[in-house]
Amino acid sequence: MGKVRKPLQGVSNIVRFNWHFYALSLGVLSVLLIFYFYLSQPFKFLTTVLFFGIVLTNLITLLVSFYVYDLSDLYKLNWMSELRTAKKSEIVNLNAGFDETSELLQEKFKDARLSVFDFYDPAKHTEISIERARKAYPPYPHTIQMTTDYLPLADNSADQIFAVLSAHEIRDETERKLFFAEIKRVLKPGGQIIVTEHLRDTANFLAYSIGFFHFHSKAVWHKTFHSAGLKVSAEIKITPFITTFILEKNGILS
Repeated sequence: MGKVRKPLQGVSNIVRFNWHFYALSLGVLSVLLIFYFYLSQPFKFLTTVLFFGIVLTNLITLLVSFYVYDLSDLYKLNWMSELRTAKKSEIVNLNAGFDETSELLQEKFKDARLSVFDFYDPAKHTEISIERARKAYPPYPHTIQMTTDYLPLADNSADQIFAVLSAHEIRDETERKLFFAEIKRVLKPGGQIIVTEHLRDTANFLAYSIGFFHFHSKAVWHKTFHSAGLKVSAEIKITPFITTFILEKNGILS
């Protein structure tokens, strides 16, 4: 791959775009440290346990993020070898305002025609981290703004449609169903939709504690896909913390 990510780019972006969480943790740790000297047993013990619990939780989150975003194959795209790709394919990449994959996809599929769409809507998708990311990184050239219920492409026109670490930003269930139904409309018969996400599961709970509530469960994703008339043809575990769903049109509902 010609495109090389900078060392620690992934974990540094996590801290950069979510610094308020780490600032809050430091504030709580400071308060606990101050109160420690004025407390009697057993409150000192409880304060110590809480102090090191917060430190350990943040450390685990950063280490897992470093592994996922800087060490794993996530952005090397080796896991895409299972995709049915052909020369002159029509590829679509969908992002929620922060695009780390379009340049990598164009590099990997050199003969494909890549179209990039941004479905971020600040009125609906209110994550402050996305706002910070948009200010820090310019959009991929020729990125087109879209809405989650309308992808401005013709019916049956795309061979592969990618949504890498973006679709979870659609929090509303109905909006998410309409989004995938619209993607299905654009997908060619025999085409593939590639959805990569963290899941609300045990591994991500251990890694991100309550932060795992920002993700959707596997059951929720399957329900969304089914309601949009899509079927899961394969699942790829890039790491224990990242899952890719390969979707196709459901022959019964298409």
